[in-house]
Amino acid sequence: MASLRDLGLSEYEARAYRSLLETGPTTAKELSRASDVPMGRIYDVLNSLVTYNLVRSQTASRPKKYVAVEPETALDRLLEDKKRELEEQSQQYESIVDDLAEQLESAEPVEEPFWTAAVGPEDSLDLLLERLAAADRRIVMVGSSPARQVDIRAGTERIVDELETALERGVDVSLLVRPDLFENLPASANQEYYDRLAPYDNYTARASSDITTTFELIDDIEVCIEVPHPLGLEETFGVIDLKDPDFTEDISEAFVDHWENATPIRPP
Repeated sequence: MASLRDLGLSEYEARAYRSLLETGPTTAKELSRASDVPMGRIYDVLNSLVTYNLVRSQTASRPKKYVAVEPETALDRLLEDKKRELEEQSQQYESIVDDLAEQLESAEPVEEPFWTAAVGPEDSLDLLLERLAAADRRIVMVGSSPARQVDIRAGTERIVDELETALERGVDVSLLVRPDLFENLPASANQEYYDRLAPYDNYTARASSDITTTFELIDDIEVCIEVPHPLGLEETFGVIDLKDPDFTEDISEAFVDHWENATPIRPP
């Protein structure tokens, strides 16, 4: 069950505030008895509640009396305080990430081949998005069929989000697909690619009927290859991410040949 402690109050502060709601205007001594907050702590607790603007004091009376702010107002104030606290924490974490990004650098690409794989819809998409996010210079996306790892609409939005982020940091993005691919995609998915990516000068898209595979080439040193289901089901079995200089060089050269003979894609 929710409690005032969830919004930042201590146990004693929560007890004192609840008791004040029941007693009405009262002295510190009377509140200590009503709330079971030790007399040695009650003034600190009340001062804290006053600071939170949850309690008002009547300084003219002797002894001083205290009254609780109405619950709706008190909860709104606690919520706003918590939002400000979270916003400050978020900014602190962003600052930490910026500092660490300058300290931590990826090692230079090694010549030795390395590969990893993901199996299943979500893991396959997560691996693809991770590798797109790692691109520094160039992303080449080649597609013979719609991405089938996840729901087309949801998957399209996440991929376009990552591509747009890459474009904004100066990465060149080239899309090469079969002409009939767009016939198999919902109109909204086609529009998503065009509306959000086409305005960027470093984005280009072409179509070629010679495309028979689906893969992503990243910085000309890494390739993500979609693996069809071995039983011929209409879904992707997984994705293989491969770093191999010789292999990716061959892939890059083959892409250039197809690209030169491809047709620019017009707006949907």
